[in-house]
Amino acid sequence: MRLDSSDEAFDEVRRIGVDQYAVPILASKAFGLSIKVESLDCAQSNIIKQTALSVGADAAVARPVITGCSEKTDLILFANHRQMGEITRRLEVQPFGLKQIAQGLNEVLSHSSCRHTLSLPGCELDLSERTYIMGVLNVTPDSFSDGDQHFEFNEAVDWGMKIADDGADVIDIGGESTRPGSDAVGVEEELARVIPVIEALSRDCEVPLSIDTCKSKVAKEAVRAGCKIVNDISGLTLDSLMAETVAQTGAALIVGHIRGNPKTMQENPHYKDVMSEITCELRQQVQLAESKGVVPSRIVVDPGIGFGKRLQDNLTIIRRLGELKSLGKPIIVGPSRKSFIGKVLDLPVNERLEGTASAVAIAIAKGAHIVRVHDVKEMKRVCSLADAIVKGTPQQ
Repeated sequence: MRLDSSDEAFDEVRRIGVDQYAVPILASKAFGLSIKVESLDCAQSNIIKQTALSVGADAAVARPVITGCSEKTDLILFANHRQMGEITRRLEVQPFGLKQIAQGLNEVLSHSSCRHTLSLPGCELDLSERTYIMGVLNVTPDSFSDGDQHFEFNEAVDWGMKIADDGADVIDIGGESTRPGSDAVGVEEELARVIPVIEALSRDCEVPLSIDTCKSKVAKEAVRAGCKIVNDISGLTLDSLMAETVAQTGAALIVGHIRGNPKTMQENPHYKDVMSEITCELRQQVQLAESKGVVPSRIVVDPGIGFGKRLQDNLTIIRRLGELKSLGKPIIVGPSRKSFIGKVLDLPVNERLEGTASAVAIAIAKGAHIVRVHDVKEMKRVCSLADAIVKGTPQQ
């Protein structure tokens, strides 16, 4: 967990259900390492809490668990790295399934500081030194931000070449709008829109290409035409053949998070704990991808800003983006020109450049490895400065 304020710490401790008198005590301990473990039984939670206390750390558990009146609880461990290592060492020899929990904790700890290289067919992207930029190329008449601007073949190819010159590290080509309320496009229509553009850019442009699609047939043909990445905003939920198809092509895969589909996703979305639910659902889909043969080093996760999210959800995702590091995969975010920026700043879509820049900079500070943006030239500058500050790697 990434808790950056006292209010967040209080909220998370209260959510566990601890005794009201313990809330301020436990909340004050939340600014080292905080790891949430869900759905523990009484024996597990009490042993973990006592183990934490024995090494000078602590854990928040629901009050009814302590009194023996509850069967299940979530738990938040508060510790530093040394204490966490000692806790996991002691839990490994305990019964009640605690060895497996200790292994999970060790995995989360190892992921929190690992360096990432994204393997693509024929090349690798070192994501540890700087933030990579994915430039948007929508070959659609109805995208929320730039619909119809690059719908014609020549316009689309010209735009792809331009954003490559502006500094895009990857070009993401989409033939179907995924704006809220949009209707799906047929496979043949989507192919007719994107394949000629992919073929032209793969011939004339050295920047790796990505296909933005939820359809396995489109993904297969796009990779055949020259794409190296499949960007599935549905996270493999809208086409049961997608994971297997990507595995067969050898392409990299972006696993996005969404509730529902683009047509319905903004119809009263609801989360009890947005970061916990997104992390859990992404983990399940990553496991699905790997079980179907997608190479682990070719998977990226995307929390899906704007895809079945409320305003506060989108803000929380960026503020607590670092929690996705527990998945052990590179993180991509796409805040560019999204409606949450418009709602906060009360601005139309064509006036959200500064808002996008703010979201991109904060996302980088919170752990983003790749940002998906429309305004490549401007965001390249934002990324360069943010990297110089956050990573200490000024580019000459």
